[in-house]
Amino acid sequence: MKRSKSFMGIAVALTAAALLAPVAPAAAQNVRIGYAIARTGPWAPGAQVTQEPNYIMWAEQVNAAGGLNVGGKKRKIELIGYDDRSNMETVVRSYEKLMSSDKVDLILPPWGTGANFAIMSLAKKYHYPMLSCTATGRKLVDAKNPYFFALLQQPDVMMDALAEYMVARKVKTAAVIHVDELFGLEQFTSLKSSMAKKGIKILEAKSYPLGIKDLSPVLKDMQAKKPDAFIGLTYPPGTFLSTGQAKAIGFNAKIFYLAVGTAFPIYRDKMGAATVEGVMGLGTWNPKTGAAAKAYFDAHVKRWKKEPDRWASAFCYAGLEILQDAVEKVGLDRKKIRDYIANTTHQTIIGPMRFKGSENVSTPGVVSQWQSGEFEVVWPPQRATSAALFPKPDWK
Repeated sequence: MKRSKSFMGIAVALTAAALLAPVAPAAAQNVRIGYAIARTGPWAPGAQVTQEPNYIMWAEQVNAAGGLNVGGKKRKIELIGYDDRSNMETVVRSYEKLMSSDKVDLILPPWGTGANFAIMSLAKKYHYPMLSCTATGRKLVDAKNPYFFALLQQPDVMMDALAEYMVARKVKTAAVIHVDELFGLEQFTSLKSSMAKKGIKILEAKSYPLGIKDLSPVLKDMQAKKPDAFIGLTYPPGTFLSTGQAKAIGFNAKIFYLAVGTAFPIYRDKMGAATVEGVMGLGTWNPKTGAAAKAYFDAHVKRWKKEPDRWASAFCYAGLEILQDAVEKVGLDRKKIRDYIANTTHQTIIGPMRFKGSENVSTPGVVSQWQSGEFEVVWPPQRATSAALFPKPDWK
């Protein structure tokens, strides 16, 4: 309950910021950018850590510099944001309104794989380029929607990286849980394929519903099988829950890997840096990965007095960089923006990014791990900011 209240505190604080931030006064010459995002409900922890803070900060930064350069004229950004209440029907209705009746100039994506998938057809219907930073899954990129671009690495890319790391450590067995939602299903399908190719045996796999309150029976059953690795393809509530309950029963595999939320600073802060020491998960970057990443990190901390997460936050900001560059190159013609995004190698805070169809094919799969308070990149070796801790230290 304490962790839940902490998440809600973040959501409320950022909701207030979104409503009060002096992004731009309403005016006909403004560039109107619309989005729906979870400010309440179970999606809010992810959305309010990873996405809306970046939307607001970016708009403030651009406006402070005079605005977006559209055809040689600086125009202020006006953000139009709705709370989707973590409800899929509200997501779809909100984006339909933004595109068809509000007629915003541009859109920014909602949070999560499922919500992004739900509005892809609208983006195509109304010709709005969509740079999605919290959506990952072959179902999305295989839809071949010309207006949809997935910035995050795809599940097979991330799971292949994990499997490669496991092989390097001579890990032979794993137990797996996954959230019963499009994200978890896509990740688990890729994980099974990666494990099979590498000869790693999955001793047990269980799905769980979003909103579950107790995973301890599943964890105890898996603990009894003594897997070399425990892998949780989780959303933030499941990430916190499985960590706390695994610690409580002393379930400590050589590799303890979780998904969404592991890269959140609040995960480290609320669970305790000593507790999460050695926990692995989905991540891509940290302030050590480059000067641009460090500048972004510092700006985020200065604006929000909180750190960004070490996975999708930087991708969200990178998507905003790409959108800004496209507008300044080709104006507000959305078809031209789409073509520019599709056919250009973009320089971003996480490095060069190029799309093949809807997929970012430039950013490799990565494994990250909490070490002494930082979510270090530990695999592949050429991108590592630290050597991995293996086996995972005992719970503290």
